[in-house]
Amino acid sequence: MNKLVKSLLVAAAFSLSAGASSAYAQDEAKSLDQLLELVKENRAASQRINAQREAEFTSERADKQALLNDAKRQLANEKARGERLQAEFAENEIALANKEQELQNALGTLGEIVGVARGAASETIGRIATSIVSAQYPGREDVLETIAEAKEVPTIAELEELWLAWLTEMKESGKVVTFNSDVTLLDGSTENRDVTRIGVFNLISQGEYFNYNDAAEEIQPLGRQPEDYVLATVEAFEETETGYEGLYIDPARGQILNLATQKATLEERYHQGGTVGYVITVALIVGFLIAIYKFITLGIEGAKMRAQLKNTANPSDKNALGRILKVYQENKTADTENLELKLDEAILRETPRIDSGVNIIKILAAIAPLLGLLGTVVGMIGTFQSITLFGTGDPKIMAGDISMALVTTALGLIAALPLILVHAIVASRAKSIVHVLDEQAAGIVAAHAEKKE
Repeated sequence: MNKLVKSLLVAAAFSLSAGASSAYAQDEAKSLDQLLELVKENRAASQRINAQREAEFTSERADKQALLNDAKRQLANEKARGERLQAEFAENEIALANKEQELQNALGTLGEIVGVARGAASETIGRIATSIVSAQYPGREDVLETIAEAKEVPTIAELEELWLAWLTEMKESGKVVTFNSDVTLLDGSTENRDVTRIGVFNLISQGEYFNYNDAAEEIQPLGRQPEDYVLATVEAFEETETGYEGLYIDPARGQILNLATQKATLEERYHQGGTVGYVITVALIVGFLIAIYKFITLGIEGAKMRAQLKNTANPSDKNALGRILKVYQENKTADTENLELKLDEAILRETPRIDSGVNIIKILAAIAPLLGLLGTVVGMIGTFQSITLFGTGDPKIMAGDISMALVTTALGLIAALPLILVHAIVASRAKSIVHVLDEQAAGIVAAHAEKKE
Protein backbone atom coordinates (compact mmCIF):
# COMPACT_ATOMS: atom_id res chain seq x y z
CA MET A 1 0.00 0.00 0.00
CA ASN A 2 2.86 2.38 0.83
CA LYS A 3 4.55 1.61 -2.52
CA LEU A 4 1.29 2.42 -4.33
CA VAL A 5 0.98 5.83 -2.64
CA LYS A 6 4.59 6.63 -3.48
CA SER A 7 3.98 5.75 -7.16
CA LEU A 8 0.96 8.04 -7.35
CA LEU A 9 2.94 10.91 -5.89
CA VAL A 10 5.73 10.40 -8.42
CA ALA A 11 3.25 10.35 -11.29
CA ALA A 12 1.58 13.54 -10.13
CA ALA A 13 4.89 15.27 -9.79
CA PHE A 14 5.90 14.10 -13.26
CA SER A 15 2.61 15.36 -14.74
CA LEU A 16 3.09 18.77 -13.20
CA SER A 17 6.59 19.00 -14.51
CA ALA A 18 5.37 17.88 -17.89
CA GLY A 19 2.67 20.54 -17.90
CA ALA A 20 5.14 23.20 -16.98
CA SER A 21 7.44 22.07 -19.74
CA SER A 22 4.55 22.16 -22.19
CA ALA A 23 3.65 25.71 -21.24
CA TYR A 24 7.25 26.69 -21.53
CA ALA A 25 7.44 24.96 -24.96
CA GLN A 26 4.36 26.74 -26.18
CA ASP A 27 6.02 29.97 -25.35
CA GLU A 28 9.08 28.90 -27.25
CA ALA A 29 7.30 27.21 -30.11
CA LYS A 30 7.34 29.21 -33.27
CA SER A 31 5.02 27.02 -35.23
CA LEU A 32 2.18 24.52 -34.84
CA ASP A 33 4.44 21.68 -35.86
CA GLN A 34 6.66 22.16 -32.90
CA LEU A 35 3.65 22.31 -30.58
CA LEU A 36 2.34 19.03 -32.01
CA GLU A 37 5.67 17.33 -31.41
CA LEU A 38 5.68 18.44 -27.81
CA VAL A 39 2.19 17.09 -27.19
CA LYS A 40 3.17 13.72 -28.65
CA GLU A 41 6.23 13.57 -26.45
CA ASN A 42 4.16 14.34 -23.32
CA ARG A 43 1.62 11.70 -24.23
CA ALA A 44 4.33 9.07 -24.65
CA ALA A 45 5.83 10.00 -21.27
CA SER A 46 2.41 9.68 -19.56
CA GLN A 47 1.90 6.26 -21.05
CA ARG A 48 5.30 5.12 -19.78
CA ILE A 49 4.45 6.35 -16.25
CA ASN A 50 1.06 4.60 -16.22
CA ALA A 51 2.63 1.39 -17.37
CA GLN A 52 5.20 1.62 -14.62
CA ARG A 53 2.45 2.22 -12.01
CA GLU A 54 0.45 -0.78 -13.21
CA ALA A 55 3.54 -2.99 -12.97
CA GLU A 56 4.25 -1.85 -9.41
CA PHE A 57 0.62 -2.43 -8.33
CA THR A 58 0.61 -5.93 -9.78
CA SER A 59 3.87 -6.78 -8.00
CA GLU A 60 2.57 -5.52 -4.60
CA ARG A 61 -0.68 -7.48 -4.98
CA ALA A 62 1.31 -10.67 -5.40
CA ASP A 63 3.27 -9.88 -2.20
CA LYS A 64 0.02 -9.28 -0.24
CA GLN A 65 -1.38 -12.58 -1.33
CA ALA A 66 1.77 -14.35 -0.16
CA LEU A 67 1.47 -12.71 3.29
CA LEU A 68 -2.18 -13.72 3.51
CA ASN A 69 -1.34 -17.29 2.70
CA ASP A 70 1.36 -17.34 5.41
CA ALA A 71 -1.09 -15.98 8.00
CA LYS A 72 -3.65 -18.63 7.14
CA ARG A 73 -1.07 -21.38 7.50
CA GLN A 74 -0.02 -20.04 10.95
CA LEU A 75 -3.67 -19.88 12.08
CA ALA A 76 -4.24 -23.47 11.02
CA ASN A 77 -1.09 -24.58 12.87
CA GLU A 78 -2.15 -22.78 16.09
CA LYS A 79 -5.64 -24.30 15.96
CA ALA A 80 -4.16 -27.72 15.59
CA ARG A 81 -1.77 -27.06 18.49
CA GLY A 82 -4.66 -25.81 20.70
CA GLU A 83 -6.71 -28.92 20.01
CA ARG A 84 -3.73 -31.07 20.80
CA LEU A 85 -3.06 -29.26 24.13
CA GLN A 86 -6.73 -29.44 25.07
CA ALA A 87 -6.73 -33.15 24.54
CA GLU A 88 -3.56 -33.49 26.63
CA PHE A 89 -5.13 -31.37 29.43
CA ALA A 90 -8.21 -33.60 29.53
CA GLU A 91 -6.01 -36.69 29.65
CA ASN A 92 -3.95 -35.16 32.50
CA GLU A 93 -7.13 -34.31 34.47
CA ILE A 94 -8.27 -37.88 34.19
CA ALA A 95 -4.84 -39.16 35.22
CA LEU A 96 -4.72 -36.75 38.18
CA ALA A 97 -8.17 -37.84 39.39
CA ASN A 98 -7.09 -41.46 39.12
CA LYS A 99 -3.93 -40.77 41.11
CA GLU A 100 -5.90 -38.97 43.83
CA GLN A 101 -8.25 -41.89 44.07
CA GLU A 102 -5.30 -44.25 44.28
CA LEU A 103 -3.85 -42.06 47.07
CA GLN A 104 -7.09 -42.14 49.03
CA ASN A 105 -7.32 -45.87 48.64
CA ALA A 106 -3.73 -46.25 49.78
CA LEU A 107 -4.23 -44.00 52.80
CA GLY A 108 -7.35 -45.73 53.99
CA THR A 109 -7.95 -44.83 57.68
CA LEU A 110 -4.72 -42.82 57.78
CA GLY A 111 -6.67 -39.81 56.48
CA GLU A 112 -8.74 -39.79 59.66
CA ILE A 113 -5.54 -39.86 61.67
CA VAL A 114 -4.35 -36.70 59.91
CA GLY A 115 -7.58 -34.88 60.75
CA VAL A 116 -7.54 -35.99 64.37
CA ALA A 117 -3.88 -35.03 64.76
CA ARG A 118 -4.42 -31.60 63.24
CA GLY A 119 -7.46 -30.94 65.43
CA ALA A 120 -5.70 -32.07 68.59
CA ALA A 121 -2.64 -29.97 67.71
CA SER A 122 -4.75 -26.85 67.09
CA GLU A 123 -6.57 -27.28 70.41
CA THR A 124 -3.31 -27.87 72.23
CA ILE A 125 -1.73 -24.78 70.70
CA GLY A 126 -4.62 -22.64 71.94
CA ARG A 127 -4.28 -24.01 75.46
CA ILE A 128 -0.49 -23.91 75.67
CA ALA A 129 0.02 -20.50 74.04
CA THR A 130 -2.19 -18.79 76.65
CA SER A 131 -0.91 -20.84 79.61
CA ILE A 132 1.32 -19.09 82.13
CA VAL A 133 3.58 -22.13 81.96
CA SER A 134 4.75 -20.72 78.61
CA ALA A 135 6.15 -17.75 80.54
CA GLN A 136 8.69 -20.18 82.01
CA TYR A 137 9.01 -22.41 78.93
CA PRO A 138 8.50 -20.23 75.83
CA GLY A 139 8.20 -21.62 72.30
CA ARG A 140 6.48 -24.88 73.26
CA GLU A 141 3.83 -24.46 70.58
CA ASP A 142 6.24 -24.15 67.63
CA VAL A 143 6.45 -27.91 67.03
CA LEU A 144 2.68 -28.27 67.31
CA GLU A 145 2.11 -25.63 64.62
CA THR A 146 3.88 -27.94 62.15
CA ILE A 147 1.40 -30.73 62.93
CA ALA A 148 -1.60 -28.38 62.76
CA GLU A 149 -0.61 -27.13 59.29
CA ALA A 150 0.60 -30.47 57.86
CA LYS A 151 -1.27 -32.18 55.02
CA GLU A 152 0.52 -35.51 55.29
CA VAL A 153 0.41 -38.17 57.97
CA PRO A 154 2.35 -36.98 61.07
CA THR A 155 5.41 -38.93 62.09
CA ILE A 156 5.80 -40.84 65.33
CA ALA A 157 8.13 -38.14 66.67
CA GLU A 158 5.57 -35.42 65.96
CA LEU A 159 2.80 -37.39 67.69
CA GLU A 160 5.10 -37.84 70.68
CA GLU A 161 5.60 -34.07 70.85
CA LEU A 162 1.82 -33.69 70.97
CA TRP A 163 1.24 -35.89 73.99
CA LEU A 164 4.43 -34.64 75.66
CA ALA A 165 3.01 -31.11 75.46
CA TRP A 166 -0.16 -32.22 77.27
CA LEU A 167 1.84 -34.21 79.81
CA THR A 168 4.09 -31.21 80.56
CA GLU A 169 1.08 -28.95 81.02
CA MET A 170 -0.53 -31.44 83.42
CA LYS A 171 2.66 -31.87 85.41
CA GLU A 172 3.40 -28.14 85.70
CA SER A 173 -0.18 -27.36 86.76
CA GLY A 174 0.53 -28.92 90.16
CA LYS A 175 3.80 -27.12 90.85
CA VAL A 176 4.75 -23.89 92.59
CA VAL A 177 7.98 -22.77 90.91
CA THR A 178 10.14 -19.66 91.17
CA PHE A 179 12.09 -18.75 88.03
CA ASN A 180 14.01 -15.76 86.73
CA SER A 181 12.53 -13.81 83.83
CA ASP A 182 12.24 -10.35 82.29
CA VAL A 183 9.16 -8.42 83.40
CA THR A 184 7.67 -5.54 81.39
CA LEU A 185 6.48 -2.85 83.81
CA LEU A 186 3.60 -0.42 83.31
CA ASP A 187 5.93 2.40 82.22
CA GLY A 188 7.28 0.21 79.39
CA SER A 189 10.64 -0.53 81.02
CA THR A 190 11.93 -4.07 81.44
CA GLU A 191 13.24 -5.48 84.71
CA ASN A 192 14.76 -8.86 85.44
CA ARG A 193 13.35 -10.38 88.64
CA ASP A 194 12.30 -13.63 90.27
CA VAL A 195 8.73 -14.66 89.41
CA THR A 196 6.75 -17.32 91.25
CA ARG A 197 4.30 -19.41 89.23
CA ILE A 198 1.35 -20.90 91.12
CA GLY A 199 0.50 -23.89 88.92
CA VAL A 200 -1.38 -22.66 85.87
CA PHE A 201 -3.31 -20.04 87.83
CA ASN A 202 -1.24 -16.98 88.74
CA LEU A 203 2.16 -15.30 88.56
CA ILE A 204 3.38 -13.27 91.56
CA SER A 205 6.49 -11.21 92.20
CA GLN A 206 7.48 -8.74 94.93
CA GLY A 207 4.03 -8.71 96.51
CA GLU A 208 2.07 -8.16 93.26
CA TYR A 209 0.10 -10.22 90.77
CA PHE A 210 1.24 -10.51 87.14
CA ASN A 211 -0.29 -11.74 83.90
CA TYR A 212 1.25 -13.48 80.90
CA ASN A 213 0.58 -11.70 77.59
CA ASP A 214 0.72 -14.51 75.04
CA ALA A 215 0.51 -12.14 72.06
CA ALA A 216 3.65 -10.25 73.08
CA GLU A 217 5.10 -13.21 75.03
CA GLU A 218 5.74 -10.93 78.00
CA ILE A 219 5.07 -11.01 81.75
CA GLN A 220 3.18 -7.85 82.64
CA PRO A 221 1.75 -6.48 85.91
CA LEU A 222 -1.95 -5.90 86.33
CA GLY A 223 -3.19 -2.42 85.50
CA ARG A 224 -4.58 -2.26 89.02
CA GLN A 225 -3.68 -4.60 91.84
CA PRO A 226 -6.39 -6.22 94.01
CA GLU A 227 -7.32 -5.03 97.50
CA ASP A 228 -4.67 -4.73 100.19
CA TYR A 229 -5.86 -7.77 102.12
CA VAL A 230 -5.29 -9.88 98.99
CA LEU A 231 -1.82 -8.45 98.38
CA ALA A 232 -0.95 -9.10 102.04
CA THR A 233 -1.28 -12.83 101.42
CA VAL A 234 1.12 -12.54 98.47
CA GLU A 235 3.79 -10.92 100.63
CA ALA A 236 3.32 -13.53 103.35
CA PHE A 237 3.49 -16.33 100.78
CA GLU A 238 6.76 -15.05 99.30
CA GLU A 239 8.33 -14.68 102.75
CA THR A 240 7.46 -18.25 103.73
CA GLU A 241 10.37 -20.64 103.21
CA THR A 242 8.95 -23.82 104.77
CA GLY A 243 5.51 -25.16 105.54
CA TYR A 244 2.26 -23.84 104.10
CA GLU A 245 0.84 -20.37 103.61
CA GLY A 246 -2.57 -19.27 102.30
CA LEU A 247 -2.80 -17.39 99.04
CA TYR A 248 -5.62 -16.08 96.87
CA ILE A 249 -5.52 -17.60 93.38
CA ASP A 250 -7.61 -16.99 90.28
CA PRO A 251 -9.18 -20.27 89.15
CA ALA A 252 -10.06 -18.62 85.82
CA ARG A 253 -6.34 -18.24 85.05
CA GLY A 254 -6.22 -14.46 85.32
CA GLN A 255 -9.62 -13.55 83.90
CA ILE A 256 -11.12 -12.67 87.29
CA LEU A 257 -8.10 -10.52 88.13
CA ASN A 258 -8.47 -8.69 84.82
CA LEU A 259 -12.13 -8.05 85.57
CA ALA A 260 -11.20 -6.82 89.04
CA THR A 261 -8.95 -4.18 87.47
CA GLN A 262 -12.03 -2.74 85.73
CA LYS A 263 -13.93 -2.45 89.01
CA ALA A 264 -14.33 1.14 90.14
CA THR A 265 -12.65 2.14 93.40
CA LEU A 266 -14.35 4.15 96.14
CA GLU A 267 -12.62 7.29 94.88
CA GLU A 268 -13.81 6.72 91.33
CA ARG A 269 -17.35 6.04 92.54
CA TYR A 270 -17.25 9.25 94.56
CA HIS A 271 -16.24 11.30 91.52
CA GLN A 272 -19.12 9.77 89.56
CA GLY A 273 -21.42 11.90 91.71
CA GLY A 274 -20.30 14.98 89.81
CA THR A 275 -21.05 18.51 90.95
CA VAL A 276 -23.97 17.51 93.13
CA GLY A 277 -21.78 15.02 94.95
CA TYR A 278 -19.17 17.70 95.61
CA VAL A 279 -21.83 20.04 97.02
CA ILE A 280 -23.04 17.30 99.38
CA THR A 281 -19.44 16.75 100.49
CA VAL A 282 -19.04 20.46 101.20
CA ALA A 283 -22.24 20.42 103.27
CA LEU A 284 -20.95 17.44 105.25
CA ILE A 285 -17.55 19.06 105.87
CA VAL A 286 -19.12 22.37 106.93
CA GLY A 287 -21.48 20.56 109.29
CA PHE A 288 -18.61 18.62 110.87
CA LEU A 289 -16.50 21.77 111.24
CA ILE A 290 -19.35 23.55 113.00
CA ALA A 291 -19.94 20.50 115.19
CA ILE A 292 -16.25 20.32 116.14
CA TYR A 293 -16.21 24.02 116.92
CA LYS A 294 -19.30 23.68 119.11
CA PHE A 295 -17.88 20.62 120.87
CA ILE A 296 -14.78 22.60 121.77
CA THR A 297 -16.53 25.82 122.81
CA LEU A 298 -19.28 24.06 124.77
CA GLY A 299 -16.71 21.80 126.42
CA ILE A 300 -14.66 24.81 127.51
CA GLU A 301 -17.80 26.59 128.68
CA GLY A 302 -18.93 23.56 130.67
CA ALA A 303 -15.51 23.25 132.33
CA LYS A 304 -15.56 26.91 133.33
CA MET A 305 -19.08 26.59 134.73
CA ARG A 306 -18.11 23.55 136.81
CA ALA A 307 -15.20 25.50 138.19
CA GLN A 308 -17.55 28.43 138.92
CA LEU A 309 -19.93 26.16 140.85
CA LYS A 310 -17.11 25.46 143.25
CA ASN A 311 -16.59 29.19 143.84
CA THR A 312 -19.96 30.94 143.62
CA ALA A 313 -18.87 33.71 145.95
CA ASN A 314 -16.48 35.14 143.33
CA PRO A 315 -18.33 35.24 139.98
CA SER A 316 -16.28 35.63 136.76
CA ASP A 317 -17.20 37.35 133.51
CA LYS A 318 -15.48 34.57 131.52
CA ASN A 319 -18.33 32.06 131.80
CA ALA A 320 -22.11 32.19 131.52
CA LEU A 321 -22.78 31.07 135.09
CA GLY A 322 -20.40 33.68 136.46
CA ARG A 323 -22.24 36.40 134.59
CA ILE A 324 -25.56 35.13 135.98
CA LEU A 325 -24.19 35.18 139.53
CA LYS A 326 -22.87 38.65 138.95
CA VAL A 327 -26.35 39.84 138.00
CA TYR A 328 -27.61 38.37 141.26
CA GLN A 329 -24.95 40.16 143.25
CA GLU A 330 -25.84 43.44 141.55
CA ASN A 331 -29.54 43.00 142.39
CA LYS A 332 -29.49 41.46 145.88
CA THR A 333 -31.64 44.26 147.27
CA ALA A 334 -34.34 43.85 144.62
CA ASP A 335 -37.54 42.01 145.33
CA THR A 336 -38.04 38.43 144.18
CA GLU A 337 -40.01 39.22 141.03
CA ASN A 338 -37.54 41.81 139.79
CA LEU A 339 -34.62 39.52 140.57
CA GLU A 340 -36.28 36.70 138.67
CA LEU A 341 -36.82 38.95 135.67
CA LYS A 342 -33.21 40.11 135.79
CA LEU A 343 -31.93 36.54 135.89
CA ASP A 344 -34.25 35.46 133.04
CA GLU A 345 -32.99 38.38 130.99
CA ALA A 346 -29.39 37.37 131.65
CA ILE A 347 -30.12 33.76 130.67
CA LEU A 348 -31.79 34.93 127.45
CA ARG A 349 -28.64 36.89 126.61
CA GLU A 350 -26.50 33.78 127.09
CA THR A 351 -28.77 31.33 125.22
CA PRO A 352 -28.13 32.59 121.61
CA ARG A 353 -24.38 32.33 122.07
CA ILE A 354 -24.72 28.80 123.44
CA ASP A 355 -27.16 27.64 120.72
CA SER A 356 -25.40 29.38 117.81
CA GLY A 357 -24.50 26.99 114.97
CA VAL A 358 -26.60 24.10 116.28
CA ASN A 359 -29.49 24.83 113.93
CA ILE A 360 -27.09 25.14 110.98
CA ILE A 361 -26.04 21.54 111.53
CA LYS A 362 -29.69 20.54 111.55
CA ILE A 363 -30.35 22.43 108.32
CA LEU A 364 -27.36 20.81 106.59
CA ALA A 365 -28.59 17.39 107.73
CA ALA A 366 -31.94 18.12 106.10
CA ILE A 367 -30.41 19.54 102.89
CA ALA A 368 -28.05 16.60 102.22
CA PRO A 369 -30.69 13.98 101.23
CA LEU A 370 -32.53 16.60 99.17
CA LEU A 371 -29.30 17.27 97.25
CA GLY A 372 -28.99 13.52 96.76
CA LEU A 373 -32.50 13.47 95.31
CA LEU A 374 -31.54 16.34 93.02
CA GLY A 375 -28.56 14.35 91.76
CA THR A 376 -30.84 11.37 91.14
CA VAL A 377 -33.18 13.47 89.02
CA VAL A 378 -30.29 15.04 87.08
CA GLY A 379 -28.77 11.60 86.44
CA MET A 380 -32.05 10.14 85.19
CA ILE A 381 -32.57 13.12 82.89
CA GLY A 382 -29.12 12.48 81.41
CA THR A 383 -29.96 8.79 81.04
CA PHE A 384 -33.11 9.49 79.06
CA GLN A 385 -31.24 11.97 76.88
CA SER A 386 -28.66 9.28 76.08
CA ILE A 387 -31.44 6.84 75.23
CA THR A 388 -33.03 9.43 72.93
CA LEU A 389 -29.77 10.11 71.10
CA PHE A 390 -28.11 6.68 70.98
CA GLY A 391 -30.83 4.18 71.83
CA THR A 392 -30.47 1.30 74.26
CA GLY A 393 -27.98 -0.77 72.26
CA ASP A 394 -24.93 0.13 74.38
CA PRO A 395 -25.53 0.15 78.17
CA LYS A 396 -22.15 1.81 78.76
CA ILE A 397 -23.48 5.07 77.32
CA MET A 398 -26.14 5.22 80.04
CA ALA A 399 -23.93 3.87 82.83
CA GLY A 400 -22.36 7.24 83.65
CA ASP A 401 -25.66 9.05 84.28
CA ILE A 402 -27.13 6.09 86.18
CA SER A 403 -24.02 6.00 88.37
CA MET A 404 -24.42 9.69 89.08
CA ALA A 405 -28.05 9.17 90.11
CA LEU A 406 -27.21 6.34 92.49
CA VAL A 407 -24.00 7.81 93.90
CA THR A 408 -25.57 11.18 94.72
CA THR A 409 -28.43 9.44 96.51
CA ALA A 410 -25.97 7.42 98.56
CA LEU A 411 -23.85 10.50 99.30
CA GLY A 412 -26.91 12.42 100.48
CA LEU A 413 -27.84 9.67 102.93
CA ILE A 414 -24.23 9.20 104.03
CA ALA A 415 -23.96 12.92 104.79
CA ALA A 416 -27.37 13.21 106.49
CA LEU A 417 -27.00 10.33 108.96
CA PRO A 418 -23.82 11.53 110.75
CA LEU A 419 -25.00 15.15 110.66
CA ILE A 420 -28.25 14.17 112.42
CA LEU A 421 -26.28 12.26 115.03
CA VAL A 422 -23.81 15.10 115.54
CA HIS A 423 -26.64 17.62 115.78
CA ALA A 424 -28.31 15.57 118.48
CA ILE A 425 -25.08 15.41 120.52
CA VAL A 426 -24.29 19.11 120.15
CA ALA A 427 -27.88 20.14 120.88
CA SER A 428 -28.00 17.98 124.04
CA ARG A 429 -24.75 19.51 125.30
CA ALA A 430 -26.02 23.03 124.64
CA LYS A 431 -29.29 22.22 126.40
CA SER A 432 -27.36 20.83 129.38
CA ILE A 433 -25.53 24.13 129.76
CA VAL A 434 -28.75 26.15 129.49
CA HIS A 435 -30.33 23.75 131.96
CA VAL A 436 -27.54 24.44 134.47
CA LEU A 437 -28.12 28.17 134.08
CA ASP A 438 -31.86 27.77 134.58
CA GLU A 439 -31.28 25.52 137.56
CA GLN A 440 -28.87 27.93 139.23
CA ALA A 441 -31.13 30.91 138.50
CA ALA A 442 -34.13 29.12 140.02
CA GLY A 443 -32.02 28.24 143.08
CA ILE A 444 -30.91 31.85 143.48
CA VAL A 445 -34.50 33.10 143.23
CA ALA A 446 -35.70 30.55 145.78
CA ALA A 447 -32.91 31.41 148.23
CA HIS A 448 -33.57 35.12 147.78
CA ALA A 449 -37.30 34.61 148.44
CA GLU A 450 -36.53 32.70 151.66
CA LYS A 451 -34.31 35.51 152.84
CA LYS A 452 -37.04 38.05 152.17
CA GLU A 453 -39.54 36.04 154.16
